[in-house]
Amino acid sequence: MQKVIRGILLGALTAFAVSFIHPDKLEKDHHFNVGTSTARKEQINWLTLSEAEQSLKEKEKPVLIDLYTDWCGWCKVMDKKTYSHPEVIRYINEHFIPVKLNAETRDDLSWLGRHYGYQSTYRVNSYALFLTRGELSFPTTVILPEKGEAPQAIAGYLEPKEMEIILHYFGEGHYGNQSFQQFHQQFSSKWK
Repeated sequence: MQKVIRGILLGALTAFAVSFIHPDKLEKDHHFNVGTSTARKEQINWLTLSEAEQSLKEKEKPVLIDLYTDWCGWCKVMDKKTYSHPEVIRYINEHFIPVKLNAETRDDLSWLGRHYGYQSTYRVNSYALFLTRGELSFPTTVILPEKGEAPQAIAGYLEPKEMEIILHYFGEGHYGNQSFQQFHQQFSSKWK
């Protein structure tokens, strides 16, 4: 009877431990066969800031920065609900150079020849202060429409249907040609 109980406990402990392994790790590791699908769910192709700067040299697209912090609950909701929405994923990957950036990174960052460091007074990287013009709020979606142009920061959680109009406005070159208010009046949302 004790052997049966030990076996059950060992099996439960193993299942519990495996549940903490990231799904990508399970697919790569041949020691675990848990029936994961080989078809990967489509994701946004997030880049680092330095990778985005390199990519910008190859193709001229607006840069979209997801400015987040590890402690931000709404940032996690936006990842789960908005940045996992199929239309959002497809549109961002096609029309933007996407960057995921932790505002509190202590790493030195550089963008277009300027260098940014951690600011202990504000407990954020100075690049986050630059992107938001010092108005920190998380999450913040930042669009860099063209190389060297001022960042356009949209603070707060955005649902897919709210994100849709912003993505189309910047992704299709309407920014600079008409006001957002004019664009908004003629825009018809299709995402839910």
